Amino acid sequence: MEEKNRLRKASPILKHYSLEPHFVEEFGRVQKIYSNKGVFALKKIKPQHGADFIRHVQALYQKGYNRIVPIYPTGDGRYAVLYQNELFYLMPWLANEEKEDRFERHQQMLRELARLHTLSAREVPIKKEDRTEHYERTLQEWEKEKEFLDGFIESCERKEYMSPFELLFSLYYHDVSQALKYSTNKLKDWYEKTKDSDKARTVIIHGKVSTEHFLYDDRGYGYFMNFENARQGSPLHDLLPFLSRTLKSFPKRSDESVDWLYTYLKFFPFKEDEMLLFQSYFAHPGSIIRAAEQYHKGEQKRGERKAVQHLQRQYWLLKNTEYVAMRIDEIERQKQEAKAAAEAQQQEGAQS
Repeated sequence: MEEKNRLRKASPILKHYSLEPHFVEEFGRVQKIYSNKGVFALKKIKPQHGADFIRHVQALYQKGYNRIVPIYPTGDGRYAVLYQNELFYLMPWLANEEKEDRFERHQQMLRELARLHTLSAREVPIKKEDRTEHYERTLQEWEKEKEFLDGFIESCERKEYMSPFELLFSLYYHDVSQALKYSTNKLKDWYEKTKDSDKARTVIIHGKVSTEHFLYDDRGYGYFMNFENARQGSPLHDLLPFLSRTLKSFPKRSDESVDWLYTYLKFFPFKEDEMLLFQSYFAHPGSIIRAAEQYHKGEQKRGERKAVQHLQRQYWLLKNTEYVAMRIDEIERQKQEAKAAAEAQQQEGAQS
């Protein structure tokens, strides 16, 4: 019965592609369609995402970027079908067999992401006052976070008996403060570097970078799908969420995250100001500060035990991030030193 319903619902949409479905399987918002012309993937998205999504995909095609799961046009040339207030688009069904281990899969995905950003990169004018406003607003927010941290630790330490959450926060306070200080200093360095600049580099960002959205065909080539959140923006908007998700785990020294980042940077090098801003946002301990704020305001509905577990997970993320941030800092410092030494040698050679 359920199978008949799926066929009945899919048929009017597939008619626009001259396809007759024989069998339909559901995988969340994607349906696997077995038809008279082969196997396809039918994806459902919200109509408000439709126009931008198609525009960005077409822009990437025009720039020569073809590692996107192809989107088939209907018989009359449309790239999506509106049906019962939902938008649908059709793609080939990719085998997506695991031909590589996790590390290699991420490496290839980040190489492709760098290529996507390279082909779509452009400089856009930025008003100096807009940059200053963004900087001052961010700095003010982070100064308020520092005030909260200092106030909360004082209120915890004044108590004769701390709650388990307060006791744990007291142990974590120093690391959280150091991360916030590091972030703030990098933000100040970024502003000093860019305050007189009236341009910034933007790219088409994928919007949801994940190996779940990077599929392989039967020849082993990788393709991005799920471009519904694509938009013009800073490349940081793709990298930061990806790294944050990767580092949400038990405590670990994630050298592979460092390798993945530098694989990306090899193909799409950051300018000095972009690296400073990346380091600032990457190291910012926002999630653990939010956990403490929710507890302090009594907003969290978890109960003490779950609140403690949540705080501990945010601390693991903080420490995992700290390790990667320090490795990046070390690598960038070595690069700067090597560059300065090369320039000094060049000057000596010119003088002699």
